[in-house]
Amino acid sequence: MDEKYTSKLSPTVDFWAGMYLVIIAVLSVLGNTAILVSAGRRLTLLKAPELLTVNLAITDIGMALSMYPLSIASAFNHAWIGGDASCLYYGLMGMIFSITSIMTLAALGMVRYLVTGSPPKTGIKFQRRTVCIVISGIWLYAGLWALLPLLGWGSYGPEPFGLSCSIDWTGYGESLNHSTFIMTLSVLCTFLPCLVIVFTYFGIAWKLHRAYRSIQSNDFQYGNIEKKITLMAVSISMGFLISWTPYVAVSFWSMFHSQEQSHITPFITLLPCLFAKSATMYNPFIYFIFRRAVWQEPLRLQRLWFCCTHQTSLTSSGEKMESKTVKGSDSEDRMVANCVGLMEAPCGQSEILTLG
Repeated sequence: MDEKYTSKLSPTVDFWAGMYLVIIAVLSVLGNTAILVSAGRRLTLLKAPELLTVNLAITDIGMALSMYPLSIASAFNHAWIGGDASCLYYGLMGMIFSITSIMTLAALGMVRYLVTGSPPKTGIKFQRRTVCIVISGIWLYAGLWALLPLLGWGSYGPEPFGLSCSIDWTGYGESLNHSTFIMTLSVLCTFLPCLVIVFTYFGIAWKLHRAYRSIQSNDFQYGNIEKKITLMAVSISMGFLISWTPYVAVSFWSMFHSQEQSHITPFITLLPCLFAKSATMYNPFIYFIFRRAVWQEPLRLQRLWFCCTHQTSLTSSGEKMESKTVKGSDSEDRMVANCVGLMEAPCGQSEILTLG
């Protein structure tokens, strides 16, 4: 067997790495399958932006099914299985699913930012057709980048520890071909999407913060909801970055220090790779924990803001809504009840609920 495909780790480390990947694979498949089943049961009720979450689940489960079994078998075998052919396949699948995943997260952030309104303005409403076109574009974009090494720009190769394959990062300093491919790939498929993820979700948090301050000026207290949505934004944007940052850092170090790779033990290069693979596991947990906050609270907040604005304008115009004055907390409860009624009723019934 070619030396580059022989594990540089001890058999014990290989075994436990294989067991770790088994756990990650099982949890990834179960969690993302649950998302797909949940989406399938309410297919007709899915909002257009939720299709991006479904696409993210497809990429995660696709990675777990198409890549992890080969890594697990190679870890237990103490050597890469299949040689150049399987390495090429593994690198191709990794490129497709990784780029699709990060671009889906970036698109999800952009869509959520545009959907979330900033009172008094409403957010943009997306049609399913539009989101489906975006998803198709993401897959085509990822497929193009995955095929470029096969067409001669860049190349795939084994990782330093010998049990995985990806872009040949060490070839950065060997030729202009490799260096231009890696730098272009890094900018267009890593740095820019990460910036979009960070700025859009913090932009959402800022929009919601401003909206809650507007509502609180009418004596409404929604501090807990604001904290929950802010936590959601930080979890989604930072979770992905945290899991992939060590791998990117080590890869970039190997790019610029290809002659000094002997200074880093194979075990150190293994850890970031294993940590990055955990990204397919925790996305389902974030989805189910924050699902109501992500998909329902911004719309409810927007309706609530307009409700309160509408109710205030009616009161200021001299129309009497109540036959008696309600003081203290009873007044606040009545106001919230009216607003909830407005949120749940069709537009044509909002006047009746307010007057009733």
